[in-house]
Amino acid sequence: MDRAALRPRAAALRARTAFRLRTAKPGPPAKPAPPAETGPAKRGRKAGPAERAKSGSAEQGGRRPLPLPLRLLAMLVAFVFMVGFAVVLARLTLEPSPASEALVHSNLRPGQSLRAYLDQPELRDAVKQIGGNLLLGVPFGVLVPVVAPRARGLVRILLLTASVMLLVEFAQGALVTGRAFDVDDVILNTTGALIGYLLVGRRMSRAVHARERRVTKRV
Repeated sequence: MDRAALRPRAAALRARTAFRLRTAKPGPPAKPAPPAETGPAKRGRKAGPAERAKSGSAEQGGRRPLPLPLRLLAMLVAFVFMVGFAVVLARLTLEPSPASEALVHSNLRPGQSLRAYLDQPELRDAVKQIGGNLLLGVPFGVLVPVVAPRARGLVRILLLTASVMLLVEFAQGALVTGRAFDVDDVILNTTGALIGYLLVGRRMSRAVHARERRVTKRV
């Protein structure tokens, strides 16, 4: 085909293309992404329904403490039992026993008295000695967390029980006739406090002195 014949067609196509470009409507400009809310702008925004529902469910999950009268009553009852236990403990550990003066001796080696208890011919005597010392420590783990909320915690209960029982054992060895210091008694008493705290004392303390979870509400 002759090039001269193609030139009018090419010119017509270029004219149509230019006309379409001039008459084409521009599209709407793209909207910029909203900036992330930070600082005062985020704190000043009102919480939506979903956020309020989430905050409400978090508040319901927190434990509510007992009313103040019931809390005081529980602490008073625990204190009375604690005083009664102290009287029983004093009678069991600080009462002189002249008949046993020639039989008892101090023990500073952990485990020595336990082996002596277990070597007794009568199993009942071993259970009486070991079980009795364990039971003497149980009230510390049960009552102390209720009477003194700040003493809650496994380590605090163990330290408090060990300190009190060490004082009792020192008093036995230095002041009471027929009694002697025995480190195994302190170990058994502290173990009893541990058992009482894990089984009962921790739950009682949480029930009496439960704390509400603080939830910060966004306004």
